[in-house]
Amino acid sequence: MTKQQGNSAPHYSYPPPRQSREAPFGAEQVGGDHGDVEGKKIVMFLDYDGTLSPIVDDPDCAFMSDARCSKALVAKHFTAIVSGRCRDKVYSFVQLGELYYAGSHGMDIGGPTGGPMHTNSNAKAVLFQPASEFLPMMDEVYEALSEKIESIPGANVENNKFCISVHFRRVEEKKWHVLIEHVRSVVGEYPKLRITQGRKVLEIRPPIKWDKGKALEFLLESLGFADSSDVFPVYIGDDRTDEDAFKVLLERGQGVGILVSKSPKDTCASYSLQEPSEVMDFLHGLIEWKCHSLNENEEG
Repeated sequence: MTKQQGNSAPHYSYPPPRQSREAPFGAEQVGGDHGDVEGKKIVMFLDYDGTLSPIVDDPDCAFMSDARCSKALVAKHFTAIVSGRCRDKVYSFVQLGELYYAGSHGMDIGGPTGGPMHTNSNAKAVLFQPASEFLPMMDEVYEALSEKIESIPGANVENNKFCISVHFRRVEEKKWHVLIEHVRSVVGEYPKLRITQGRKVLEIRPPIKWDKGKALEFLLESLGFADSSDVFPVYIGDDRTDEDAFKVLLERGQGVGILVSKSPKDTCASYSLQEPSEVMDFLHGLIEWKCHSLNENEEG
């Protein structure tokens, strides 16, 4: 894992990420660079697509590569999945009831459905949907978009509940402009909604000031961690929407953000990993490092 340089500024560039074997191992590096980690509760926030699962042509086939690692992680640390996907869809991929899930870029937050691990005497019941009033409108837009782009081969409209995703990864490049115009024509009938663009995907969202960074803050607050100096948040993500969460951690001066990317980018993250397989290596290492630290403390 590569440490980013120049984090005195809100945004900064970093050198190209190195392979894990060329750099100090990620978990040990985080522990070494942040000596105050030991003895603290590590709380994990993970994006899904491009972080736990590779980016694939068919969004319905974005399966996680190593469920065993996730189960071991949950057993050791509070863990939340923060995704642009519908919360139910992400849960169907991960299938771990002990986790917190924040779907629709944090606009649909739900707590664990099972398991005693993540209870906290100071925590409130977590279930938050700040854009619920827009659900009927989002359903209308989904139906209209599905009908409008039906004639474009490879296009796929995904209903993520509080945001609609139009995927064009499998669309011929010469037809991209047609798809974009179709999307604009439909969304133009709903002036309150806004369009954002990700990696070969257009997303239609409600006009509320809510993002993954605010979802991170909400979860920390709800679980009684917001004002605690005994927690160390770690957020891992690959998308531009994850920058809001990286920025929150940078401004708090607490925890670290880790960007998943093979190419240099401006980012608020402190570290980088290249791909989901390196994320899994990091998570495995984090579990082993934490267990080793606990054993040393018990022996001491």
